[in-house]
Amino acid sequence: MNADFLITLFLPIFAGLTYFLMAFEVRRTSKIRALMFGEIGFQKLETAYIMFGLYFITRPLQNFLGPHPMPLIVNCLRQFFLMGVIAPSILVAIFHWVPTPSGAPKSSKFAAYTIGVLMGIIFVLVNTLAVSDSKLLYSWGMINMYDPVWFAQRSPVVQLVMIHLICQFVSPVGFLLLAAAYVKHRRHNYQLGHIYNLIPLKWKYLEASIILFAASFIAAGVAVVFGSYYTYVWVIYFVGATLSGIIELRAIKLPPRDVPSDLK
Repeated sequence: MNADFLITLFLPIFAGLTYFLMAFEVRRTSKIRALMFGEIGFQKLETAYIMFGLYFITRPLQNFLGPHPMPLIVNCLRQFFLMGVIAPSILVAIFHWVPTPSGAPKSSKFAAYTIGVLMGIIFVLVNTLAVSDSKLLYSWGMINMYDPVWFAQRSPVVQLVMIHLICQFVSPVGFLLLAAAYVKHRRHNYQLGHIYNLIPLKWKYLEASIILFAASFIAAGVAVVFGSYYTYVWVIYFVGATLSGIIELRAIKLPPRDVPSDLK
């Protein structure tokens, strides 16, 4: 079977299942740990991982639902979901990692979702201006795979490409980097290291996983700027997201201290 078909179908599904597993592990292990870091934050983190799973696992729909405009429509819906809902949710979940009933200030939530939605709207508008056709990636019997084509009937407009990339640098990349910075701050100022001595290590894994995810988006953007807007640039951040999920899964499963029997 063609490698294009296998990559397009199974890589996103594997990434989605990884994040569903992360959400399951958060729910399974969070009862005692939520007492230390705030129940709201763990609930929101579980929800964010479920949404990430949905974002990744629906990627094949962009290719299998038919020619233009279906690839464009699915791409716009998924990217708006990522930029306007998922990325702000991750940031808000991290901000809620405080041991207070109310969690993070409402102003921080409002700002995160407002900026994310605005970036998502701009992305969709640019996408609809730039994508005017689709191309056949692969055909096997009754199975046809299509992908959006940028600037199919005209020369590339550099300004649109840059706006497209800048929006994604704000959300999700900027939100992820801000979340990683907040985790780093909490890790360096953690006050209970003598009791819950593995928490700084857990947060180090979390910080690394978030940075890796953000870096994979940056790498994909660099590939676009110095190469061309080719079909499989998305593979870069799907691989990065999968590796990031595996690292974070390790952090979730790590107990809060090296003798955790009394926390079970």
